[in-house]
Order: sequence, then structure tokens, then C-alpha cells
Amino acid sequence: MLVQTIPVIPQLQRDALALLARLIETPSFSGQEVVTAQLITEQLLHYGIAAEQYGNNIIARSRNFKAALPVVLLNSHHDTVKPNPAYTRNPFEATTENGKLYGLGSNDAGGALVALLATFVHFYHAADAPFNLIFAATAEEENSGPNGIESVLEKIGAVDFAIVGEPTQMQLAVAEKGLLVLDCVAHGKAGHAAREEGINAIYEALPDISWFQQYRFEKVSELLGPVKMSVTQINSGSQHNVVPAECHFTVDIRINEWYTHEEILETIRAHVSCSITPRSMRMRSSSIPPAHPLVQAGVALGLSCYGSPTTSDQALIPFPSLKMGPGDSARSHSADEFIYIHEIENGITLYIELLNKLTRI
Repeated sequence: MLVQTIPVIPQLQRDALALLARLIETPSFSGQEVVTAQLITEQLLHYGIAAEQYGNNIIARSRNFKAALPVVLLNSHHDTVKPNPAYTRNPFEATTENGKLYGLGSNDAGGALVALLATFVHFYHAADAPFNLIFAATAEEENSGPNGIESVLEKIGAVDFAIVGEPTQMQLAVAEKGLLVLDCVAHGKAGHAAREEGINAIYEALPDISWFQQYRFEKVSELLGPVKMSVTQINSGSQHNVVPAECHFTVDIRINEWYTHEEILETIRAHVSCSITPRSMRMRSSSIPPAHPLVQAGVALGLSCYGSPTTSDQALIPFPSLKMGPGDSARSHSADEFIYIHEIENGITLYIELLNKLTRI
């Protein structure tokens, strides 16, 4: 028998769309989510649900929370990146055209956030649910900041497994690549460009940049593919007639589950001559076993499993998690970002079906 639900799904779908429109029209860059945190709290209070707030992170728990039951975390983030310079629309105006809801954060990850909130409300009053639910709308996901989900893990408490809301077209992202960002500096010696003076740091950097482009790590993941290294930024020189003494460049590395960050760094340092400073060693690859009940519930609904090349708060949580949500990752951070209205509506329904299926696994 399905868990009893209040209120009915169509009303939750309408409420979710209305909340998403308000979130779009409220700037919430990473670290600046005060007002969107207030909007989410108000939405929960509208349903008679009390919320805890820690910084810009909002946490709510099932009404009938029972210590003996497993705990499922429903998590997504309410911060956004800054608008892509190619926007042709007002990024902070929620507009609907041809079944699409446009606006910054609509796809990443506003759609998933409001759909998970609706799912939480759907089960909130259930007295016979075989699990406890915790809803967490967290901050600073886009910049992996210290005041996001990491800062409230202790407040959330013990969790058996989580659904992390990100745009996956409601398919099951059962693995996720880790992220390692390196700041590199090639060193030379300053001199006058008109004379045979100095050592050009740009030329010193070229062999290392070429190595990052060409090197292939041996172990390839069935789900996540190979380790991918990309030089994404470069900066050098002060003026046209001075041989630069330093060349700074940045390397973005997406790591599969076969390697640790430490192993990747060891290999790199053995092959390049530039100095290397990792920005962070926190964003590790993650995965959930195919036999996990949550995965099996999704498969039973006909959903497909895949490995995600993009990072999320999954990298920072210490318990099994599945990344899943309405929208398409290809639209994230793009100009004129949008999400289809039917994706949100279907997302709410499918989240609820997934948790109902979980009760019978």
C-alpha cells in the first residue's frame, strides 16, 4: 500500500513552480543566499513545517521521525553561478514560453530543489512511512564553499543514504567524477624582449601544458571513463617588451574512482617542471553500489544508470548518495538557462514513485 500523502500532487506541482519563479527573481550567488534561504523557509512554514537554519542552509525533518527507521536525505542547493555573459534575457526574470521556464538557476538546480521540497512535503505527515526524511536546501554548492553542506553535516546527523538533486533528466547518476584544480607556475627570468636576455616563462610552460594535453592515465572507469585534464586559464607578462619571469596557468582535472587525488598529484609532479598548488583535495569521486535499494528502486521504475562527469555536493557527503533531478546538465551555466515545466511536474511524481517503490524493495 502506498504511503498516505497530504496535499495532492497537482497542488504541490503548482506551488513548486511558483516557488521556483520567486527563487529565479532573487539573486543568490554563492555566499549571498540570505533571501532565497528566507523564501524556502517561508514555503515550508506555509505547509506548517518548522525549519532549522544554519547560515544559509535550511533543514527540515519528517513530522513522525522515528529513531529505529533508516534516514533518507533529500538535498539540493539554492545558490547559483553568475549569469553567462551571452544572456539575451534578464537572468533574474522568470518568464514562461513554449513550456519552458527561463531564468538563472532554473535548471541548476532550482528545478531539482523545488521538486525535492514538494516530495518532502508529500511524505511529511505520513505516519506509516518505513523511513525518515530530511530535507536540506544548502548553500555554496557552486563554489564548493565552506559554508555549504559540509558545515551542516553534524546538524543533519546520521543519514543512511541521500538523493542529491541535480539536473540528470531524472536518470540515476550512480557515480560522479572527483575534481582537482591545480594552480601552476612556470618560472623564467625577466629580460628585455629586444635583446637576448632572460628566460621566457611562457616557453618554459609550453612543455608542461603539452604534457597535460597529451598524457593519459591508464585506468579507465566503466561508468566514469578516463581521467580528464584540461588547461583552462593562462596568464603571463606585464608588457609587450618584457620577457616574462612567470607564467601562471590553471588545470581542471576530473578524476574517476580508480585514482585518489594524491596518486594523480604524484604522477603529475613526476612529469612536469612547474610548481603546483592544489586548490583543494576535498572533491573526491563518489559512487553507490548497483545493488543498493535506492538504485534498485530506480531500475524497477525503468530508469537508467550512468556516471556523471560533473561534480556536486555528493563529493562532500560521507554516506551513499544518488544524483537525480529534473532538467539537463547540458543547460547548466548556459546563457538563457531554462527548464521545461513538465520536467518539474514529472520530477515530483517520479521522486515520489521512487520513494514509494523503495518501501517495497
